[in-house]
Amino acid sequence: MFQKFRENWVRPALFFGNNPISLAGGAITSASGVTMIGYWLVELFGRPNDNPYLGIIFFLLLPALFIAGLLLIPVGVFVRRRKLQLAGQIPAQFPKIDLNDRVFRHGLDIVLVATIVNLLVVAMASYRGSAYMDSPQFCGQSCHVMHPEYTAYKISAHSHVDCVACHIGSGASSYFAAKVNGTKQLVEVAFDRYPTPIESPVQNLRPARYICEGCHTPARFVGEKLLVKSNFADDEKNTETQTVVVLHLGGMDGLSHLTGIHGVHLGHIEYIATDPTRTAIPWVQKRNPDGSETVFATAAAGSGVPQGERRLMDCIDCHNRAAHTFLTAEDALNRAMADGAVSPDLPWVHKEGLELLKAAYASEAEARAKIPQQLAAFYRAQHPEVLPAKAALVQSAGDELATLYSQNVFPFMKVTWGTHPNHIGHISYPGCWRCHDGDHSSKDGKSITNDCAACHNLLAVDEAKPKVLSDLGIQ
Repeated sequence: MFQKFRENWVRPALFFGNNPISLAGGAITSASGVTMIGYWLVELFGRPNDNPYLGIIFFLLLPALFIAGLLLIPVGVFVRRRKLQLAGQIPAQFPKIDLNDRVFRHGLDIVLVATIVNLLVVAMASYRGSAYMDSPQFCGQSCHVMHPEYTAYKISAHSHVDCVACHIGSGASSYFAAKVNGTKQLVEVAFDRYPTPIESPVQNLRPARYICEGCHTPARFVGEKLLVKSNFADDEKNTETQTVVVLHLGGMDGLSHLTGIHGVHLGHIEYIATDPTRTAIPWVQKRNPDGSETVFATAAAGSGVPQGERRLMDCIDCHNRAAHTFLTAEDALNRAMADGAVSPDLPWVHKEGLELLKAAYASEAEARAKIPQQLAAFYRAQHPEVLPAKAALVQSAGDELATLYSQNVFPFMKVTWGTHPNHIGHISYPGCWRCHDGDHSSKDGKSITNDCAACHNLLAVDEAKPKVLSDLGIQ
């Protein structure tokens, strides 16, 4: 058997393999393989590099070049054999292989070791390439189109959750569908046909039971949650007021009663949205405990079922920006001032800060340069007594305003304040009022409630130093 293998396979392979194409393929494979192994060793024992383009080179392009080199070897063999066959020059007997030749034996050993190493490199490269394509770094940094979403993701409560956990999920079918969709997006970017801004919501996102419920138990009874929101006025002293709310999050209690916001909406509400952002909802259907159904519709919807996207309400119908939240300018500045990043001790900083945030800038770089300069220029011209005493506060406030802008506004992708509505709450966007507006009524005259107490209790509304916070020992 060994004799036949040597004569019918080894001899012809060595004879036909001696051609420029196969030799070039071997050189390409060797060079790319050594380079990849060297980078992996540096990454393993040295300092990791977070440059996304290095990942593309070493985890995607070089493995592809490595495999291409391997493929060139049999291609060269086939081409030479075909060429000699057409010319009638294939020898009747191929050159003999002398295993008694020590140099030749060492050559075979090298080929055998190289083959094993190649298999290991292909396996490792396939694994590392697949893992890299599933990393947030690849999703957010290697493609400039995703810069707004990646910026919001990094400062979100889900920044420790990989993108693929929500956007792909487990299973071969989900992985294949995601890669097909990714290829489509790559073509759009290559030919400058991608949408600006990125369309939202994602139409092919899997249901929440496969995403959110992997970490969050929907039937868990959460109970009540205290929410304190600070607002600053556009006066010289940036007068601070606070609103204190107790949210009835609810869920399923110990007696299996569905209560509160989560409980009422838990898996038995369907709706039809007539706009791409799911903001206009003229038709709602509720499944009652006895199995019957009640339809609530707006007067504009009439008695029929309107045309639009029909969905069974789940987590992302309200938590639609869970990992990619973009704030309004007012919310961003109020939060920064409440945290002290923009000092309320600076006169008129709220009014002037909002004007600077909402101004038009050609790029993020221009905003980062101009906002601190213009804030300093404002105090230099209007309040010259501030700069000598509070120069550091003015500088830090200007830098923070520039940061707020760069986290929420991206001119090149046409993302500005309010581009992506957040359906949680009802202050900055319609949110809850999409359905709880008092205009959705059933045929028997019942309406979806718009009673504030159904979802929360207002303990204080725009009060300066609310007493309830002092009673609770919070302020």
